[in-house]
Amino acid sequence: MPEPTLSREQTQAVEQALAEHRARPGALLPVLHAIQDRLGFIPPACLSLIAETLNLSRADVHGVLTFYHDFRTAAPGRHVVQLCRAESCQAMGCDRLETTVKAHLKIDFHETTADGAITLQPVYCLGNCALSPAVMIDGQLYGRVTPERFDELMRTMLEAA
Repeated sequence: MPEPTLSREQTQAVEQALAEHRARPGALLPVLHAIQDRLGFIPPACLSLIAETLNLSRADVHGVLTFYHDFRTAAPGRHVVQLCRAESCQAMGCDRLETTVKAHLKIDFHETTADGAITLQPVYCLGNCALSPAVMIDGQLYGRVTPERFDELMRTMLEAA
């Protein structure tokens, strides 16, 4: 089966990331981060180009891409909700919050709502342990998030959109 092709925008983003970082020692991670920063995800169709440019095997690139949970291989929803799953948040009730979030959004971790509005991701420490449980919505950090506060945050986010 032939490998999917990249759009012009995707090709430009990948080539720009490679041009900026290819000379760095250990360039693969900076390249992957730069691509995801530009496109919101890393298209699987770009793995061969990355591998060839960095003189790596496609398997090496794929292995790194799939090892790190922060990388996405599909476009996220218009909003990204990250729920902290680290020890402090677990001790402060993130299991209950997780149940509420999944029920509210009707999705599981690593999924996007049917309307493409929200992607839910687990993260393992947002660095807000003193205010556990923590949630990050579109890069904005929130602490002491209860199920009720989460519902309020979602209403506010969706009304602003």
